[in-house]
Amino acid sequence: MSASTRPRKENLDALAVGILLVCCMFWGFQQVLVKATVAELPPVFVSAVRGLGATLLLWLWCQWRGVRLFERDGSLWAGLLVGCLFAAEFAFLYMGLQLTTASRLTVFLYTSPFWVAALLPVFIRTERLKPLQWVGMACAFAAVVFALREGFGGGGAMGDLMGLAAGALWGLTTVAIRAYNLTRISAEKLLFYQLAISTVVLMGVSHGMGEPWNGPWSNFAIGSVAVQTVVGAFASYLAWMWMLGHYPATKISAFVFLTPLFALLFGMLWLGEAVTLTLALSLGLVAVGIVLVNRK
Repeated sequence: MSASTRPRKENLDALAVGILLVCCMFWGFQQVLVKATVAELPPVFVSAVRGLGATLLLWLWCQWRGVRLFERDGSLWAGLLVGCLFAAEFAFLYMGLQLTTASRLTVFLYTSPFWVAALLPVFIRTERLKPLQWVGMACAFAAVVFALREGFGGGGAMGDLMGLAAGALWGLTTVAIRAYNLTRISAEKLLFYQLAISTVVLMGVSHGMGEPWNGPWSNFAIGSVAVQTVVGAFASYLAWMWMLGHYPATKISAFVFLTPLFALLFGMLWLGEAVTLTLALSLGLVAVGIVLVNRK
């Protein structure tokens, strides 16, 4: 069945919730992993390298699955736009991690669902949230700020602005995908646009910034980039593209509020910090927000 004829569901089922939970858990871990890696390697170059590796993996996947990536289907210009938005998001994200704390940047990054909820109904009326669902969005975002408030010390305004820009660009990427009906093409081709174009753009940005491309790389850096490439940029993003083609974007976007809480949790486990009452309460508030957003 082609992407254009696959039935879309109006609410999230058990499969969707399971996939989203796994993705958010890994993305939370990846935030900590990226923060540890950019202390050793130039940030934009790392993002470009993982994009290159994921592009090659995706191409091999498509060869095995028989997915056509280069046939004419009218998606080129919209695909180029989405790829450029995707590249800009990660450029701001990786550079911002050098200028502010991970907790501060994460708060601004995960304003993404608000951009989706505010802009997508302009193009697709069925994506419009009801007042109670907006309350759920507000609960989830308030929980993120509440949980991360202890990490607000330090960091610069420029890093905060880069985090906010990355969140806006992530939201705009989702809006563009749905507004231009790119879910009609395969999830693999949709992701290929983003990975391939962002790799080229980020390589150019890294070169223009004068980032060093030579080693040596430690075993940790090699392992970190490998995990970000295979699990992050390839497997989890392919699952996200598939989700956008099957479920309402506004509802699945609400789940990304779990990611910074997972990031805080993994940071505590990695750094040996205690899990506080604040985190437990915030996880509960996020759960309430997600239930309200996805209420039938």
